[in-house]
Amino acid sequence: MAVRSRDPVALSEAVLAGDRGALPRLLSVVEGGGEGAREVGRRVYAHGGRAYAVGLTGPPGAGKSTLTDRLIGLLRATGEDVAVLAVDPSSPYSGGALLGDRVRMMDHANDPGVFVRSMATRGHLGGLALAVPEMLRALDAAGFPNVLVETVGVGQSEVEIAGSADTTVVVLPPGSGDGVQANKAGLLEVADVFVINKADDPRAAQLHRDLEMMMDLSTWPDGWRPPVVRTVAVSGEGVADAWDAVSLHRRHLESDGLLDRRRDRRAVAELQRILAARIEQSARAQLAGPRFAGLVEDVTSRRLDPWTAADEVLRAAR
Repeated sequence: MAVRSRDPVALSEAVLAGDRGALPRLLSVVEGGGEGAREVGRRVYAHGGRAYAVGLTGPPGAGKSTLTDRLIGLLRATGEDVAVLAVDPSSPYSGGALLGDRVRMMDHANDPGVFVRSMATRGHLGGLALAVPEMLRALDAAGFPNVLVETVGVGQSEVEIAGSADTTVVVLPPGSGDGVQANKAGLLEVADVFVINKADDPRAAQLHRDLEMMMDLSTWPDGWRPPVVRTVAVSGEGVADAWDAVSLHRRHLESDGLLDRRRDRRAVAELQRILAARIEQSARAQLAGPRFAGLVEDVTSRRLDPWTAADEVLRAAR
């Protein structure tokens, strides 16, 4: 039976005991940040590491949500449970998530083997970059062996969020300059699999060639060159091929300890982000104090240089 409270301890224990009905409230605590999120993190951290996370990113309009919906159906057809973490843009009026074509994922709403969570960024993608790994661990602790993380857009924060996954799939639509835009956005650096969606468009072949040419100029230190898969997600064409490419990448990572090393690097990066956020939080608290006002006056009157003033703030924040 789902726990109705928002107590992070009770919710964590319920989810760890197999109560998926408590999962939405637990994720809300994590998304809210603060001490509640930290308490959840402390309790679920040791229970992670079993789920395989796949990030899907790419420009708006590429068909990521349709592809995600098809992947849900594909996984469920094999009897595997799947959770989806969908990071949405926010409405400038309500601050809520603009679901758009993700509404079709609700076709799976009555399936106990599927869980879909949509997160509104509310303009704070950086904060979500901290929350997403914690939410992935919560979904892992709830027993989902597959987690799909879908992001909107191709900015740095979206790419970082997709990079929280074990395999990152970059979804691109055919069209003039899309291959070049992928290179500019740094997607070539994070992609493990490229999916050209809407491949029934005649321009798909040109985009395919562009991607292959750009990859010809790159090096692959871990021995994996991202495959390029064409799909028409609306009809389901090529979706199984896309998942096969993800599975092949997973086997590649698991074959030589690469998956563990990749996860270790992410753990270090997450620790660094948390430390930076905590230091910034402490420093901001100092900025509101009377001591900071005096430092500002010293800097503006040139009695003190800004670097020394910053050192003073950081010392006080410790």
